[in-house]
Amino acid sequence: MEKTQEIALTEMKKSVQKLGSSTEKFGDPTLMRFLIARSMDPDKAAKMFVQWHKWRASFVPNGFVLDAEVKDELDDRKIFLQGLSKDGYPVMVVKASKHFPSKDQLQFKKFVVHLLDKTIASSFRGKEIGNEKMIGILDLNQMSYKNIDARGLITGFQFLQSYYPERLAKCFILNMPWFFVSVWRMVSRFLDKATQEKVVIVTSEEETKNFIREIGEETLPEEYGGRAKLVPLQDVILAPVED
Repeated sequence: MEKTQEIALTEMKKSVQKLGSSTEKFGDPTLMRFLIARSMDPDKAAKMFVQWHKWRASFVPNGFVLDAEVKDELDDRKIFLQGLSKDGYPVMVVKASKHFPSKDQLQFKKFVVHLLDKTIASSFRGKEIGNEKMIGILDLNQMSYKNIDARGLITGFQFLQSYYPERLAKCFILNMPWFFVSVWRMVSRFLDKATQEKVVIVTSEEETKNFIREIGEETLPEEYGGRAKLVPLQDVILAPVED
């Protein structure tokens, strides 16, 4: 670790204490995510960390969201967890054609936490390091107007930005229909610059080749040019995590 990073971490820990919280249970890789997300500003990173810590304690008091709490969302079988990319990132696939705007926004938010937590945890090797990232694939193939959910998409990205800093390695958007272009333009306004730079709208043959290469054929489902079968999120059993 560079000297400047060590200094920033020390200052951040002091700032967190001043705000009445503690970093005691969290390793440096976790804290570094908050620093990177706030341009290495210790005070801003500390504020973000404390807000996240309070949110996590109130919204996910047990430390995780059970399948039973988000059964309606899981029943749509719209999220798939495919294993690791060539760079070791867990790959999550979202089938937009199987999604319908939720009538229960609280359950939907819990579902976002459930799928992000499970996706990230699927890359743990025995225990969490704290700097794990993930890749998202948003497949818009066969989606219709009834599947459009700008609010849900904004919620997902806002959760990533506020509560999962530096967890997103990349988000690939496939098969974007013409009627979704204006929706995406609106959603993009809620994305910070760093998040926008991680989104790749795959349209050209060259972009498709790069996409397949980056994910890896062993992990990528057959319909996208790989050799794997789609694995529904609820069918994935995670190995126990060490304390």
